[in-house]
Amino acid sequence: MSASHHAERTSHGACARCVRRSWLLAELSGPLDYCARDRDRLIELLALADEDLLKAVAGRRAPELRARYERFDYEEPSRRPGAVALCCHDHRYPHTLRGRASPHMLEVAGGAERFAQLTAEPVVAILGSRAASDYGMEMARSLARGLSASGVTVTAALTDGIAVAAHAGALDADSASIAVMGSGVSVPPPKRRRSLYERVKRDGCAVSELPRDCSGRRWGQLAAERILVELASLTVVVEAQSTPAELAGARMAQALGRTLAAIPGRVSSPLASGPHALLMHGAKLIRGPQDALELLYPHSTSRAGAQPARAPQDESKLGRGLCRSLKAMLERVGSGCDTPDKLTSAGADPAEVLLALSELELLGLLTRGDGGRYVLRDPLPEHR
Repeated sequence: MSASHHAERTSHGACARCVRRSWLLAELSGPLDYCARDRDRLIELLALADEDLLKAVAGRRAPELRARYERFDYEEPSRRPGAVALCCHDHRYPHTLRGRASPHMLEVAGGAERFAQLTAEPVVAILGSRAASDYGMEMARSLARGLSASGVTVTAALTDGIAVAAHAGALDADSASIAVMGSGVSVPPPKRRRSLYERVKRDGCAVSELPRDCSGRRWGQLAAERILVELASLTVVVEAQSTPAELAGARMAQALGRTLAAIPGRVSSPLASGPHALLMHGAKLIRGPQDALELLYPHSTSRAGAQPARAPQDESKLGRGLCRSLKAMLERVGSGCDTPDKLTSAGADPAEVLLALSELELLGLLTRGDGGRYVLRDPLPEHR
C-alpha cells in the first residue's frame, strides 16, 4: 500500500477512495439493476472508473451525485460492530481480486484476519441451481464436506439450492466457509437461511462489495458471482440448466483462465444439462472430493498441514463390513431405483426393502428426499 493511501485509511479499515466507491455503487443501485438485464454489460460497467460510471448510468442524477461524491465524508459509513472494510490497498486483500472488474473493497463479517487466512488456502467455488434436486444437494454437501476436511476453503453464494448445501457441507466438517453476498452483510437473508448465515459468520466469513445495509437487488447477486469465481482457483458446477443465466459463473471462470469442473448427473434431468454441456466443452469431470483435490494438487493430494480427503469408500463404509445385500441396495438406489415402490417392483419383499433402507439411513449412507425418494449421501466408489 502506498503512503498516500495509508494516510487516507479510516478507522473503518479501508482507504477513503475505496469506501467512496462502495458508497457510489449503493447510490447507483437502481440504474445498475436496470443494466443487469445484460450480464456482460453489467460487468463492463463495474470495470469503469468512478467518473466514467457516473457518466454511464447516473442519468439526470449525475450533477447531484457528482457534487455529493466530491464532498463525500469517508467516515460516513456505519461503524456498527460485526463487519470490517478491507480494500485492495491492504496487504490482506486477496491477490486474486485484482482484475479489471474486481471489487475495490469488501465488507467482511467474521474479521479481516480470518478472511485472509481462509483465502490463503486453496479456494473452491461451488456453483449451481437454486432449484436443485436431492441428488444435487447431497453431491454439493458431500463435496464441500470432503474438501473442507482436507483444508480447502469452500466459497459459495447464500442462495437456495446448491449454495446452501455447500455451506452446510463445510459446517458438517467443523470447518469455515466464505459466503459471497449480493447485498450488504447486515441485510438479513430470508428466514429459512438466517440460522445458516449466522453459523457461517461465526465460523467463517461473509463478504460483500456493498455497504453493509445496502440491498443489492438483482444486480448485486450477479455481481457477487464474479467475486466467487475470482476468489477460487477451482470452480465446480454441481447442477444447472444449460442457460446463460445458470452458467454465467462458469463462463466467467473460463474467461479468467481458472480451472472449471462439473459433476455429471442423469442424462434425462434438465438440471444435468448445464454440467454436461460444460463437460463436452472441456470442463474437468468431478465425482467427489478426491477428484477436486487432484485438480488442486496435480502432483500430490496432500500437503504439509492438510489432512488428505477421506476416500469415498472410507466415508461410505463400502468394503468395510457392509453386507452384500446392503451394498446391492445402495447400488440400486444410486442407479435410480430411489423409492420403495421402485425397489419392490421386481418382486423384492417389501419388508426386507424397508428394513434395508432404514438400516442404510441409520448408518448415514442414505438420506430421505422429497416425495419419499432416497439419495446417496456420498458417491459410490469405482470398482477397481
